[in-house]
Amino acid sequence: MPRPRLLVVGGTGFIGRHVVHQAQALGWSVTTMSLGQSRGGEDVKHIAVDLTDRAAVSRALSSEGFEYVVNCGGYIDHRTFTDGGRALIDAHFIGVMHLVEALAREPLRGFVNVGSSDEYGGMPAPQREDVREAPISPYSLGKVAATHFLQMISRTEAFPATTLRLFLTYGPGQDMRRFLPQIIRGCLDGASFPVSAGEQLRDFCFVDDTIAAIFAALDRDEARGEVINVGSGSPISIRRMIELVRELVGRGAPRFGEIAYRAGENMRLYPDTTKAAALLGWAPRVPLDEGLRRTIESIRSAT
Repeated sequence: MPRPRLLVVGGTGFIGRHVVHQAQALGWSVTTMSLGQSRGGEDVKHIAVDLTDRAAVSRALSSEGFEYVVNCGGYIDHRTFTDGGRALIDAHFIGVMHLVEALAREPLRGFVNVGSSDEYGGMPAPQREDVREAPISPYSLGKVAATHFLQMISRTEAFPATTLRLFLTYGPGQDMRRFLPQIIRGCLDGASFPVSAGEQLRDFCFVDDTIAAIFAALDRDEARGEVINVGSGSPISIRRMIELVRELVGRGAPRFGEIAYRAGENMRLYPDTTKAAALLGWAPRVPLDEGLRRTIESIRSAT
C-alpha cells in the first residue's frame, strides 16, 4: 500500500519539525518546504522556496502531489505596518494563496493551516471561534486573511482546509528567542533578568498535544472549512508560569515589572476548546508540570 504523502510547509521550524517526526513515526512519505535548509534527515525531501514568490512556488510543486499538507510557515513578528509590516501580510496571507494555487487538487485529502490566537486581538476570553476577529498587527491581519480565504475556497470549491488556531505551544526544540525558553535559560543560568509584571492570562499547550490535534484534523471531514482553537483550556498568569519555572529549576531571579506590556496587548488570551473536542475528538493529555519538566530538561541537555 502506498505511503501517504505529506508536505510540511515550514518544516524546519519548531512545530514543523515535530509534525515531520510524527509523520515519519507513522511511516508517511514527507517533504518539507521552507526558506532554510532541511533538518529532517536523509529520508525527508526538502524544497527550498520563498512562498511569496508565486512563480517559484508553482515551479517547485508542478510535478508534486500530496494527500496531506500542513502549513506551519511564517514567523511571529509584531511590527507595525509602517515599520515593514507589509512583508508579514505577504508571508502569512499571500504565501498561502500561492501555495493553494500551486497544489494539485486531485490527490489532496487534508490541508491544515496553522493559525494564531493573535487573530482574536482584544476580544474577551475565553475566545470562541464564532466571534469576529480583531487583528491588531500586520502579522495577525495576515493570519486572519488566510483563515477567511481558506474558509471561502472550502465553501465554494470543496478545498479540504482546516485552520487550527493555536494558542501558546511550547516544548523541546522551541526557538530560544521565545518567551518560555528565555525564562528557562535565565533560571538555569541562575541569572537576574527583567520581566513584565506578569498579570496576563495565557494558555500553554505542550507541543505533543498540538501535534495530535494537527493529525486529527488532517483526516476529519467534519473539520473541513472550520476554524478550531487548540490550547490546554487551563489559563495561567505569566507571573505564575515564571514562578513555576523558577521552582522547578531551583534558581533564577526574575525582576517583575521591569518590562512594559506591549501596546494593545490582550491581558486575557485563552481559548474555549469545546469545538476541538466535538469535531476532532481531541483533548490535551500532557499536564503543565510534566511539559515544563520535559522542556527544561531539553534546554539543560542542549548546553
